[in-house]
Amino acid sequence: MYAIIATGGKQYKVAEGDIIKVEKLDVEAGSTYTFNEVLGVCDSELVVGKPFVEGATVEASVIGDGKAKKVIVYKYKRKSGYHKKNGHRQQYTALKIEKINK
Repeated sequence: MYAIIATGGKQYKVAEGDIIKVEKLDVEAGSTYTFNEVLGVCDSELVVGKPFVEGATVEASVIGDGKAKKVIVYKYKRKSGYHKKNGHRQQYTALKIEKINK
C-alpha cells in the first residue's frame, strides 16, 4: 500500500515505514504530523482525488531537523575579472511514515 502526498510544493510517494526528508516543518522532534493533502492512495487499485482523496490521511512521526549537503553556486563572466562563489544548505525535516488511512 502506498500514497502520494503533497507538501512544500512537492509530491512524494510514500509507504508505511518509509523515511522521507521534506521542506522544513514547524514541528518538534518526537511528535506526530498528519498530512491531509493526499493526492492518491493505492491498496490494490489506485484511487485518485480531485484534487485530494476525501477522508484519506497519512500519519508520520517526526525524527528531527537537519540541513542538506551544500550546493555551490558559482557565477563567472569571462574577460571582466568577475566571479562570485555562494553556497546554500537547504533545511529539511525527516519524517517516518507510520500509517496510511483511506
